[in-house]
Amino acid sequence: MNVITINNLTIQFGNFKALDGLDMSVEEGSIHGFLGPNGSGKSTTIRTLLGLLHPKSGEVRVLGEDPKTNPAVLKRVAYVPGDVTLWPNLTGFETFRALESLRGRPTDRQREKELIEAFELDPTKKAKSYSTGNRRKVLLVAALSANAELLIMDEPTAGLDPLMERVFQAQLKKDNERGASVLLSSHILSEVEALCDSVTVIKDGRVAQRGKIDTLRELAGHRVSANVDGKHILETVPETNVNAILERLLAQGATNISVTTASLEETFLKAYANDGSDQ
Repeated sequence: MNVITINNLTIQFGNFKALDGLDMSVEEGSIHGFLGPNGSGKSTTIRTLLGLLHPKSGEVRVLGEDPKTNPAVLKRVAYVPGDVTLWPNLTGFETFRALESLRGRPTDRQREKELIEAFELDPTKKAKSYSTGNRRKVLLVAALSANAELLIMDEPTAGLDPLMERVFQAQLKKDNERGASVLLSSHILSEVEALCDSVTVIKDGRVAQRGKIDTLRELAGHRVSANVDGKHILETVPETNVNAILERLLAQGATNISVTTASLEETFLKAYANDGSDQ
């Protein structure tokens, strides 16, 4: 079963197509990475999933429902936006209760307490006194304690220090283990690699690449590094070509030869460079 299904989604602003026939799905129980360069259509997709934008054509289903015609389904969804804005005169605790009231669904207070401790947040302070990182923590605590079936997270660790990024990863895994599905939009590729089961990469409103994390790593192939005649050579090649390249380098008297698995980042950069026509 899919918790998110998008079929042939088109969103247009004037003559500009923000999404151009986008197809995408997120499996129940998965953590699905959602990636793409700035302007690729990620934010437009997320706004459509939240019922804030209405497609020119295509179909969107969140937990089996159309969020436009059945907005009540969004009570089962927790959302962390990329930009953090809080009520400046409310404390962290008061913000939790306000968000709980707006969601119309009770928060798990014990989980909330655990998250406050894990993120080292002082919820008695007013939001106007919080740093960017602490404002981010407020939204993360609120989302992760909501017992949501689906978490939609847009750059959730922006503003957090590396230690808190690791705390976030651990807490998100805990929510996933209890059964929550996650759509994670992030520019931090190490975060995606550590958390996600599968990934969709979009460019210009269309899918550029998608698949399981392991499959995408295989597509990237291997990086072969060597020194030949005083020059450093670095190539990324399919696994099937590695032996032939090594034989060629050895015949040329190459030194300092190394072969490593290409990074996920290289896979995505490769995806950004094509137009998605090979999908």
